[in-house]
Amino acid sequence: LSQGLDRVVLRKLHLSAKAADLSDWEDLVRRLEHPKGSVNIAMVGKYTDLKDAYKSLVEALIHAGIHNNVQVNIDWVDSEALIAGDVAVLKTKDAVLVPGGFGPRGVEGKINAARFARENGVPYLGICLGMQVATIEYARNVVGLAGANSTEFDPATPHPVVALIEEWQDHDGSVQRRDANSNLGGTMRKGTQACAAAADSLAARVYGSTTIAERHRHRFEVNNHYVPRLEAAGYRISARTTTENLPEIAEIPGHPWFIGVQFHPEFTSTPRGGHPLFSAFVQAAMAHRAVKNASSQSAPKVRE
Repeated sequence: LSQGLDRVVLRKLHLSAKAADLSDWEDLVRRLEHPKGSVNIAMVGKYTDLKDAYKSLVEALIHAGIHNNVQVNIDWVDSEALIAGDVAVLKTKDAVLVPGGFGPRGVEGKINAARFARENGVPYLGICLGMQVATIEYARNVVGLAGANSTEFDPATPHPVVALIEEWQDHDGSVQRRDANSNLGGTMRKGTQACAAAADSLAARVYGSTTIAERHRHRFEVNNHYVPRLEAAGYRISARTTTENLPEIAEIPGHPWFIGVQFHPEFTSTPRGGHPLFSAFVQAAMAHRAVKNASSQSAPKVRE
């Protein structure tokens, strides 16, 4: 713009236009290039060797950083490295994000990451599979359902807290049916779908609304059969689909910030608009970092 390219184009095309107002973009670039702080977020995934697999998530976190005036540093953590239970790498992070994925590889590591965040009050955002592993972890270690799992990873699990639903109703009223042998693409729940969040939930506070519409791409669902036992032990399904009554958002009341979503909010994040869920997640990471820093500064110094 400063070099007059827009004026050249308009003149060549014999067009007239008012002066461009790029103040919003200039402010965006200023925030991006001159952050007032930083946060370190652990991205616990199974495709970390190919980081473009999480490109949409990376961009959504950058957008959230812009809107919070902080630089978001993503620390890539291979979920397979956490399978044995050594989660020391997470102890220095300000928040944990567990993204989606398919297949059993690295899942136990993701479950361990969810447990670490739950037990240590670290902000947690689980997306798609990230919500499912958080549910499995809670079922095993809080509810006491030994062997709880998803039938995607263990078809013989004694407690299928995540399973393939056999049928659901589309928006046009038609009923879709599927089973484990169905075509994989045809068994997915995809596209934008609405869910209703409880008015007193973290989800409603984050979105500023009880009506949420986000995009989906998954096969397995949190099993409604186990929800009463999960909620009796303190887990909360705070949002459900408006037509099929399927669990869409899970939370842990009393935790500083713990939320899992079955959908993919990263797909609708933009630099100028951001996304409320990622912005709130980064805010939670900032708060956790501040608490850690205050704690370390107030700790008594040990004489050598």
